[in-house]
Amino acid sequence: MQNSAVVVGSGPNGLSAAIVLARAGMQVEVLEASTQVGGGASSGELTLPGFIHDRGSAVHPLGVASPFFSQLPLANHGLRWIWSPAELAHPLDDGTAVLLYRDIDRTAAQLGPDAAAWKRIFSPLVRQWKPLVEEVFQPLHIPRHPFLLARFGIRAILPATFLAKTAFRGVRARALFAGIAAHSALRLQAPLSSAFGLILAAAGHAVGWPIPQGGAQSITNALSGVLAEHGGRIRTDSRVSDLSLLQGNRLTMCDVTPRQFLGIADGKLPPAFRRALERYLYGPGVFKVDWALNSPIPWTAKECSTAITVHLGGSLDEIAASEQLAWERKAPERPFILLAQHTLFDPTRAPRGLHTAWAYCHVPNGWNGSALEQIENQIERFAPGFRDCVLARSVRSAPEMQGWNSNLVGGDVNAGAFTLKQFLLRPTWRWYGTPLRGVYLCSAATPPGGAVHGLCGYYAARMALRRLRD
Repeated sequence: MQNSAVVVGSGPNGLSAAIVLARAGMQVEVLEASTQVGGGASSGELTLPGFIHDRGSAVHPLGVASPFFSQLPLANHGLRWIWSPAELAHPLDDGTAVLLYRDIDRTAAQLGPDAAAWKRIFSPLVRQWKPLVEEVFQPLHIPRHPFLLARFGIRAILPATFLAKTAFRGVRARALFAGIAAHSALRLQAPLSSAFGLILAAAGHAVGWPIPQGGAQSITNALSGVLAEHGGRIRTDSRVSDLSLLQGNRLTMCDVTPRQFLGIADGKLPPAFRRALERYLYGPGVFKVDWALNSPIPWTAKECSTAITVHLGGSLDEIAASEQLAWERKAPERPFILLAQHTLFDPTRAPRGLHTAWAYCHVPNGWNGSALEQIENQIERFAPGFRDCVLARSVRSAPEMQGWNSNLVGGDVNAGAFTLKQFLLRPTWRWYGTPLRGVYLCSAATPPGGAVHGLCGYYAARMALRRLRD
């Protein structure tokens, strides 16, 4: 059998797996079903000519923090990170906003009675940021820094509502933490929802929440450039419908979720493993909107214009209620919204003097309704006159997100819910391995899960190489 490998899917994890294998001397080919490389890390003109929008991910704290990406010469292939003065803005109904800054003291100074508590929680995580990332963003293992991991884990396992209400007394700190924790797409009353608030807020202080100049496609293009340097090839318009067609390769890495893997491998899987994949739980979907704008968003709290990322949802209780409804298969009237305003800081994404905005809210998995009015109402709540700025919209429901990228099952951008069980056994106890010889999963459905960091592909490829040598 040749020293060759094939990777199914060209998302950041697929490309990362391909790079690891190519650097190990294997002949690697990446097969991508779409005409465009990148999966969830891709960009395009979704509204009007000259307006560049991110099709999936839009802000990348874990990309700039990724231990694997930091090993790669991505800057040599055009990747440039852009930071805004504030990492995040969270406007409130009193006309002010609370901001997350790289500077912990500056952030804490806005939080009144919770200044000391914010510093007490986040200062140790930021001081030991590099070992923390290395411990948290890998499969279960014997920790090299057990006390650091324990300090993080004691709070991380808590529901975000419980941690916010016991650690903080004021509306501002609670709202700021709740919005960050809501990136998990979990109920904020669920175990582990605090983990996302802790790690993403700490990332904001340690490395920031930057964007890649020119769009998320720039990350994909840089990874593709590194792969080409090592002899790897990418073929687009190459959908894989049957794994048996790839049997001539020593390794097959699948950057797909359990649903897609069942489709291309079913009939070859043992019943127990097939049932385990069938039981894999997907989380809420997203309803996503991109806008072409004739001017910046007219925020009531002017300081919102100093941050690329803006969280819209008001108080902790309001955000928690919104996220809960997505799990109850109800669409919220006042959804929590994650919004990015890229062109304030990256003018390459729109014609001169014009702007873009990107936003989504969580909705029930597979929900086919429209949340456009609710999303724009929430923006108008904090930026009256927003609709007057709109030149064009691109709207995608949860099923349409899946139609664009089959890994987004029911619109789930995290490739599976982060329940406690699926945090430990994601997607099964085998993690990346499958019962099929030489076949591995390497998508965000494997540890450490969603976000653009490449670590699922990195660890999957390392496991595959290790087993080849054993």
